[in-house]
Amino acid sequence: MLDRRSLLLSASAGAAALAMPRLAQAQGAASPLTPLLDQFFHERLRLRPEAATQIGLDKGPNADLRAKLGDQSAAGIAAAKAQTADQLRRLSAVDRAHLSAPDQVSYDTVLYSLNSATAVQAFDFGGSGYGPSPYVVSQLTGAYQAVPDFLDTKHRIETKDDADAYLARLAAFAGQLDANTDRMKHDAGLGVAPPDFICDLTLEQLSKTRTPTAADNLLVTSLAKRAAAKGLPASYAADAARLYDERVAPALDRQIAEAKRLRATAAHDAGLGRFKDGPAFYQAALHDTTTTAYTPDEVHRIGLDQARDISARLDGLLKAQGMTRGTVGARMRALYSDPSQLYPNTDAGKAQAIAYCNSRLALIRTLLPKAFSRLPPYQFEVRRVPPQTEAGAASAFSQGPALDGSRPGLVYFNLHDSAEWPRFCLATTIFHEGLPGHQLEGGLALSNPNLSLLRKTLGFSAYGEGWALYAEQLADEIGAYDDDPLGRLGYLKFQLFRANRCVVDTGIHHLHWSREQAIAYFVEQEGEAPGFAAREVERYCATPGQACSYKLGHTEINAIRDRAKAALGPKFQIKDFHDAILANGRVPLEVLRRVGDDWIASRRAA
Repeated sequence: MLDRRSLLLSASAGAAALAMPRLAQAQGAASPLTPLLDQFFHERLRLRPEAATQIGLDKGPNADLRAKLGDQSAAGIAAAKAQTADQLRRLSAVDRAHLSAPDQVSYDTVLYSLNSATAVQAFDFGGSGYGPSPYVVSQLTGAYQAVPDFLDTKHRIETKDDADAYLARLAAFAGQLDANTDRMKHDAGLGVAPPDFICDLTLEQLSKTRTPTAADNLLVTSLAKRAAAKGLPASYAADAARLYDERVAPALDRQIAEAKRLRATAAHDAGLGRFKDGPAFYQAALHDTTTTAYTPDEVHRIGLDQARDISARLDGLLKAQGMTRGTVGARMRALYSDPSQLYPNTDAGKAQAIAYCNSRLALIRTLLPKAFSRLPPYQFEVRRVPPQTEAGAASAFSQGPALDGSRPGLVYFNLHDSAEWPRFCLATTIFHEGLPGHQLEGGLALSNPNLSLLRKTLGFSAYGEGWALYAEQLADEIGAYDDDPLGRLGYLKFQLFRANRCVVDTGIHHLHWSREQAIAYFVEQEGEAPGFAAREVERYCATPGQACSYKLGHTEINAIRDRAKAALGPKFQIKDFHDAILANGRVPLEVLRRVGDDWIASRRAA
């Protein structure tokens, strides 16, 4: 899965995200649309300076952004809504009919993003994580869990100016915390508050972030260590500790107090159906993240149908391994307890798991030329989720590289309990999060000279996650499991998992399933580790709809490929197909469908 992580401009987050001066690009003939998209990019960056750092553009005329964080107050939220409306008005004034075919793709993509953002912003509550969230603060949303990791891993410390900018951002962090706390109170006044189990996870993580002393806090130790390594004065550590004690810790205390207040009266109902505007919010979130017009009932049925087909394939492979008794879920559960597949739940065992993941990343690199004519120029590596946020973090996720290659693309594994990640499940996740999944797709977009910076960084979950799930399938097709039959079981297990996500997410938010019912479904259907299943279900409660985007995107990409094979026969070449699917960057599925059909028609005519 990509993250808030890597989709710097998701369809809904796009209106509050980034921008930056145009880099020199080999764009070919001047495009009448490019200047407008560049303006959008500039404007968006000013609202979210973190994005400039994320992609390595907080320099030159945008160096001031290096010392800032985004405004998450009511005024900042209003500014984001106003920007969306203004950009939508200006884009709608462009005559699409007079644009070239590539510019029409860009026009349709940005228009979709702005319309989707408008629909989500119409709800006067919530925040964003992997997609729209009804809760501004949860185990997956809120400045408290995003900023410490951002400052530690994204804010570089090379010079005195960098260290000064870190201190400025540390001070601004306190303001973000208070803005989030104010929003929690506002939303609670509308009757929108997290269920009790989300409150518990949030309080656990808030308590870990709010360390008793500044000397123990990542926000302080990160600057102290890195400043010392560059020979900068020890006063930076002291200044960070002072800011933590005087500003950050009190703001965290205020947020913890509000979270406790909400917990005291929290309901246990998991889904959005308990809120007045909950069903409408779910439909908007589902549309935003899947970029389809499917209803919750349709998504639920798609999940059931595909889960049935994948389970049948798993059954055959399990029998080939001599595992013939019991349901598919029971036999997969037996694999989870196989000692040969488990890493010790120690720091040393977790380091072994990460080393194995990096070895799988190295392996797949050697196979990619079979299927791709172009590969991204960036470096990639696997890391462990920081222990302080692993209790509520996603099971695995990806963060894109800096645009200039100064920071590698990163794949994170949540090793809170290493038993949740048996060896046979690791490889397919590397192929999803790394290569040929998110890091390949995202790296090609970032390095594509024919895309504006806005298009390089605009993200759609259904496209990105659909591609990554297709990448797992492709890894099997190019031979990644030829000597690893258990790894192939892991691949199909996760295909089943994504189909079941469609069932569970709609079950929670449309059919009123409980948290416990949803967890039990995962465990029974695919032998999921209970802790893994619980964390997944809790994620869907905090960021509804997004979990459905994987299988719907994967299904659409395969449908285009099937149509191409049928229409082109011997003319079909897998490298050409991938070039066509990846050439336009990230687009909504409805745009991708048209791009695919146009490519098929052009190849037939050739």
